[in-house]
Amino acid sequence: MTVTPHPDEPRPGDGLVKAGGVVFIAGALATLATMAPLFLDIDPFPPYAWAVCMLMGVGFAISAAGVLRSAGAQRRAARAAVGTDGQA
Repeated sequence: MTVTPHPDEPRPGDGLVKAGGVVFIAGALATLATMAPLFLDIDPFPPYAWAVCMLMGVGFAISAAGVLRSAGAQRRAARAAVGTDGQA
């Protein structure tokens, strides 16, 4: 008999995926803000503002780590279920 988690129960990696999404959105908003002076004919932002745009990549990496952690937990659960049932 396999035990399935409740759908509302947080699984490993869920927090990382959510945090990565928030960081990615912050980076996307920073990218829009730093690109705006190019189209509005105003003075560009200083270089550190462009560095904030790198949060998009950081957020993507955090989310990818969460997905990998979730996949690893599911793989371990499947192996444990096969090992306890004795069936392949």
